[in-house]
Amino acid sequence: MQDNIHNLTRSTDDVVIVGGGLAGLFCALKLAPRPVTLISAAPLGQGASSAWAQGGIAAAVAEGDTPEAHAADTIAVGGGIVDEAVALGIAREAAPRIHDLLAYGVPFDRDLEGRLAVGQEAAHSARRIVHVRGDGAGAAIIAALGEAVRRTPSIRLIEGFVAEALLTEDGAVTGLQLREAGNPAARPVLLASRTVVLATGGLGHLYAVTTNPFEASGSGLAVAARAGAVIADPEFVQFHPTAIMVGRDPAPLATEALRGEGATLINDNGERFMLARHPLAELAPRDIVARGVFAEIAAGRGAFLDAREALGARFADKFPTVHASCIATGIDPATQAIPIAPAVHYHMGGIAVDARGRSSIDGLWAGGEVSSTGAHGANRLASNSLLEAVVYAARIADDIAGRAIPSPSRLPDALVAPRGGIPDAASVKQLRAMMSANVGVIRDGDGLADAVQNFAALERTAANITIRNMATAALLVAAAAWSRRESRGAHFRSDYPVELPALAQRTMTTLTAAREVAESLSDRLPRLAQPMIA
Repeated sequence: MQDNIHNLTRSTDDVVIVGGGLAGLFCALKLAPRPVTLISAAPLGQGASSAWAQGGIAAAVAEGDTPEAHAADTIAVGGGIVDEAVALGIAREAAPRIHDLLAYGVPFDRDLEGRLAVGQEAAHSARRIVHVRGDGAGAAIIAALGEAVRRTPSIRLIEGFVAEALLTEDGAVTGLQLREAGNPAARPVLLASRTVVLATGGLGHLYAVTTNPFEASGSGLAVAARAGAVIADPEFVQFHPTAIMVGRDPAPLATEALRGEGATLINDNGERFMLARHPLAELAPRDIVARGVFAEIAAGRGAFLDAREALGARFADKFPTVHASCIATGIDPATQAIPIAPAVHYHMGGIAVDARGRSSIDGLWAGGEVSSTGAHGANRLASNSLLEAVVYAARIADDIAGRAIPSPSRLPDALVAPRGGIPDAASVKQLRAMMSANVGVIRDGDGLADAVQNFAALERTAANITIRNMATAALLVAAAAWSRRESRGAHFRSDYPVELPALAQRTMTTLTAAREVAESLSDRLPRLAQPMIA
């Protein structure tokens, strides 16, 4: 049911879900017929990273495959810090969640005998990726769930509003501060609720090169951290090795499934550079492939995805989304190699949650990319993110359904906060450039220290609430990366290139701890000539 914010009761017994991606939509549907208010920054189907997911959902549904094998693959690529019980639990819940999605109308691909068709992706030991039309799983899933949400009378849908602050009292959620997206003159709107689910997505747009939509700017992570939530593993940011470099922001993605079908990675000289880097070559774990691509570009040799031999004329039928992205920019992938570069794709870190999706703040749950369950460790296995989102969305719904939720006693007080409106473009550009340069594929202590100091200053002084939240999320990532003096999974430091067994543990931190890291560096002059001022 569509609604307008002006008709929204300011104090509600509803479960309030923030985020119109897979986790938010699925959780809202699973809670029906319980009243839910679903807040989405963009119209449903837009602005959600899950809608852009090309690979599909990993699920051990094929004959001969098992959840135990799926979990073992997840653990093997996770850099030694995957929560093994969480990984196994998610893998075991895959089949029922796939059947839920089928019931909501998701048209997963079938083989000639009517069984779910499964594809191969990097570091999976079996074909277990469930697709829709080759590379259109995310869009098809979000379209089907969006239609189901609009048909569900217990779901009140509010589109075009962002949550810019989480309101708490005595360590418990009391409500949200919302603002109309993209309206510089908008006043904040307060919504009282004792039950909030954050499903706001990732933080790719904190970086200059990303495959994520504009809305993925770390806002959910920031509002939870500012309210005191424990944040897990923020230093682990996954770079997709094959973003299509044609000058677009966000960068179009060339799905990993292309390499699963035999496409290779070559440089300007036509050499396959991954053969010398890993036994699995192009199908090595993403962090290794991303560094390989990064190294070729840094050395001036360029990097390209070559599907001419593996797919050729079959490219358009097999991967229509990637084909359309290439053709739109003048590249024919059937006859030309595709220019690529690593781009921020997924954040393994996020709001720390338990097995039911509960955060450290009473009344706050988190699901999808904004959360950190321990399933991905230091390096996410391909196509596990959509699976985690539906599994935890269902668990959150079950957990909330079994609870008596107290009604809000009063409308919470507004936060004393910076103004809203459109953030200064120069400040955003500078923040994104610093994240890419200093907190990117390859990091070092000096660059991270500079980033920590600059983000801490911006977080402290920003006059615009959007900039402040971006700086908060950026500070959490940079401070944790500075503190982890080793290389593990997607976190690679050139000054500490070795993985240390003593550090094989997850990071649990807070915004206060990140600020303390910045304070410890305060006697050091940052290398940035112009401080960030918003």
